[in-house]
Amino acid sequence: MDKSSALDYINQMFPTEASLSCVEPLMQKIQGEIRRVDAEILAAVCQQSNSGTKAKEDLSTATRAVEELMYKIREIKTKGEQSESMVQEICRDIKKLDFAKKHITTTITALHRLTMFVSAVEQLQVMASKRQYKEAAAQLEAVNQLCSHFEAYRDVPKITELREKVKNIKQVLKSHVFSDFASLGTGKEAEEGNLLQQLSDACLVVDALEPSVREELVKIFCSRELTSYQQIFEGAELAKLDKTERRYAWIKRRLRTNEEIWKIFPASWNVVYLLCIQFCKLTRTQLMDILVNLKEKPDVGVLLLTLQRTLEFEEELAEKFGGGTLNKQSGADGEETDNEENNSQRISDIRKKYEKKLAANQGNEEEGKEGQKESSVPGAGFNFRGIISSCFEPHLMVYVELEEKTLMENLEKLVQEETWDIDEGSQNNILSSSIQLFLIIRRSLKRCSALTKNQTLLNIFKVFQKILKAYTMKLFAKLPKGGTGIVAAATGMDGQIKTSGKDERLICFIVNTAEYCHKTSGELAENLSKIIDPQFSDRVDMTEVQDEFSAVITKALVTLVQGIETKFDAEMAAMTRVPWATLESVGDQSEYVNNIHAILTSSIPVLGSLLSSVYFQFFLDKLASSLGPRFYLNIFKCKLISETGAQQMLLDTQAVKTILWDIPTLARQTSGANSYSKFVSREMSKAEALLKVILSPVDSVANTYRALLPEGTPSEFQRILELKGLKKPDQQTILDDFIKRGSGVGQPSISQPPVILAGPAVPVAPSAVLTSGSTGVIASREDVLTRAAALGRGAATTGFKRFLALTEAAKDRKDGPFRKLFNP
Repeated sequence: MDKSSALDYINQMFPTEASLSCVEPLMQKIQGEIRRVDAEILAAVCQQSNSGTKAKEDLSTATRAVEELMYKIREIKTKGEQSESMVQEICRDIKKLDFAKKHITTTITALHRLTMFVSAVEQLQVMASKRQYKEAAAQLEAVNQLCSHFEAYRDVPKITELREKVKNIKQVLKSHVFSDFASLGTGKEAEEGNLLQQLSDACLVVDALEPSVREELVKIFCSRELTSYQQIFEGAELAKLDKTERRYAWIKRRLRTNEEIWKIFPASWNVVYLLCIQFCKLTRTQLMDILVNLKEKPDVGVLLLTLQRTLEFEEELAEKFGGGTLNKQSGADGEETDNEENNSQRISDIRKKYEKKLAANQGNEEEGKEGQKESSVPGAGFNFRGIISSCFEPHLMVYVELEEKTLMENLEKLVQEETWDIDEGSQNNILSSSIQLFLIIRRSLKRCSALTKNQTLLNIFKVFQKILKAYTMKLFAKLPKGGTGIVAAATGMDGQIKTSGKDERLICFIVNTAEYCHKTSGELAENLSKIIDPQFSDRVDMTEVQDEFSAVITKALVTLVQGIETKFDAEMAAMTRVPWATLESVGDQSEYVNNIHAILTSSIPVLGSLLSSVYFQFFLDKLASSLGPRFYLNIFKCKLISETGAQQMLLDTQAVKTILWDIPTLARQTSGANSYSKFVSREMSKAEALLKVILSPVDSVANTYRALLPEGTPSEFQRILELKGLKKPDQQTILDDFIKRGSGVGQPSISQPPVILAGPAVPVAPSAVLTSGSTGVIASREDVLTRAAALGRGAATTGFKRFLALTEAAKDRKDGPFRKLFNP
């Protein structure tokens, strides 16, 4: 331990002077410990010294043992070399004898097989000359095996001679077989009874020859079979589009007639399969030439009939050779067959539905790929669907044009027959023409998808878009024209919309119909994108059409609001004719308010029952946003308004607000009622504030106007002074003071709609809106509150109900000085 630690230890052991008496015993104890440690160190050193000596002895012993081991290993290796030399001497003669035996055995086997090879070649030559195909086939297999055995001896002259002889025999066999097959189909098989059996045996020989011989034979046979077909249908009489079905009848008859004869071919050759492929390719080429060389557009009926027969033929081939299945559309949508079509033949032709994939390109590249598949097993990849019918795809625009014409005629017919009312028992409140239109479109989609799923189907989809857009124009045309009020001014519509109860029902039907069409058109696009070829699926989009239907919905609802607005015109005019300046007392709500209630009571329940909650809520918001500002502006159209008149008008305003609040309950649609009530309160509160300004005393009218209508303008304030009946000099004094106080601390006001004044016209100019904290404008906030409290004094004599009517709007305000009157 270091010095400081030792001192600490000593101080701890001897803290006092009396404890020093223990120093001597402690020193003795420490010396004893030192002696013990020295003894242990000495013993350890002695032990280590003895260990080093012993280690040297052990190392010397190990070195001697290793030397002895190396000596024994060298001795064993020497004896092993001696033993190997002895064994080689003993086995040298035996190895020579073994090699000799192996060579003799190989020679004997080669000579024996050579004898067999020579004999087999001679026998094969005899069989080939006698056309003994069955025996020659078996012998040829043996010769081929022997030839492969002597592959390593091909440089030997005798072997070369035999191989050349075998090659010549194969050529002879090939020429004989091809010569005999040339008589197949000429009628000789009926005269010579054993000809079919002979040709069947010849097929065995062809199998034993190279694979190219079989391919060549089948190709020659197919070409010879189709030569007559090509000659027949290239003539002027049958080289027509309407004669196409005879082509398929010809090959079917040919297959059926020669079925027994063609059984001579082994099943692995797939002769009929390859024959049908060649037939389809040749037919496609000829049909393409016919379609290209047409001087006029092909007849739609003939074109569709030909295409339908072609599809049926391709499906038959797919089922026969590729295990194809006839894919008929399930018809889960439950649609009936269109019995109203004039062309009954076309209906029967395109009734069946197939699932097929038409080839997009029919060039040399595709033909090369098909050529690689022709020799494969049926169903191994070759697709008969579309091999012929693909040539019709570029020429189907006439069909698209016919579908468009038919759909447009059906649309006009549906619109003419539409009653523009809902059928009894209907649960959707939509027009029957929309349901019938989509039914016709689905039938058209079925017809087209049965024929093609490529560009033509996409063109038909574009026709659907055009038809649906035309239907939106029909719906637009049925909406009542004109308009008036704030909504009409915003949308740029002129005139008035006068709507009856029937017109309102029709507008609701149009809204529901447009919503149905919006949804169904999206489903139509989704279903078509699953049917059409994947390369066209990303171009199937109904967004533009759905936007058109959304525009119909918006315009219909705005028109509905405009129609209700028009009904309010007479009541708004009646409001201005009330003698507000000469009213003696405040009574019940005015007659024009009752009439407004009657208008809404007659219309709202019907609208609530026909419109969905979403669109009815949109209608309510538009109605409230229109009626509130209109009621506010209509106050300015009145002449003089006395204090009693202002109190009565404030009561009417509260009554109108209550009527608007009750609309959701009246329509039995309470969803979103809370948000709507707040919206109505906000819209009507401005009119209530205006009336309270009119009720305020002359000396505080400016401050009250700033407090309740901070966005007001000098023109509005001047009109208020006129409504209060002030004379021109008094008006000008108050107005100048109002402008002077508000000129330096405000901000530009929100633009207001033009106000039609009952008195002299006052130009509307931008003004400043004072902030609540402006000094010099409102001398004392408490003074303004005291004066505003006087607004209810005139209503005290008419009862508590009148007072509530006067103060309801002030309580609804969340801010402003009047809020402290009710929530200190």
